[in-house]
Amino acid sequence: MIGAGTRTRPATRRSARRPSRAVARRRRIGLLFFAVVLGLGLAFYVARAPVERGIREITLPLRHEDIIRQQAREKGLDPALIAAVIFQESKFEDRTSSAGALGMMQLLPDTAHFIATKTGGVRFTTADLSTPQINIAYGSWYLRYMIDRYGGNKTLAIAAYNAGEHNVDNWVARAGGPDNFDAARDIPFPETRGYVASVLDHEKQYRKHYPRELGFK
Repeated sequence: MIGAGTRTRPATRRSARRPSRAVARRRRIGLLFFAVVLGLGLAFYVARAPVERGIREITLPLRHEDIIRQQAREKGLDPALIAAVIFQESKFEDRTSSAGALGMMQLLPDTAHFIATKTGGVRFTTADLSTPQINIAYGSWYLRYMIDRYGGNKTLAIAAYNAGEHNVDNWVARAGGPDNFDAARDIPFPETRGYVASVLDHEKQYRKHYPRELGFK
């Protein structure tokens, strides 16, 4: 029995303030885990931009932006629209279609010679359509021509670029005029309906993802 005058040492108080080895170990593991997560987060943040650019170059490529900007200024067009038409026609590749359309903007030889006549291209040959400068210049001219022909109606111009003026004129007439025309309802060709919707959507995407390259900034 401890006497009334006997004092105990506060050893238990000091030991209570010290964390046990298990607690200290858990804290170290927690700090290590936090550091690893933070490091991975920073690494992902640093690497994300080039990864996103790499993916975009595959899913939304852009080439010859200097020519696109030049032709947009000369023809009074939205450069994003030119880029979207090129994407839809060829994904920026020099192609020849089964119908004989040539180059990135997929111009038929007869159409190209018509453009050459209108623009003074007296030395133009069909082989010139493989040259990006000429192909984009002629395709942009034709796009501007279609927009003017349909009174600034971009939807009709895009549809005519794909299906031809004759078809679009018939569709507009059946719809009761351009003011009543609805692409989803009045374009009977599934290919052309999809073409118009895709070009308009990609025009927005090019404006969003390539503002500096296309001259918006």
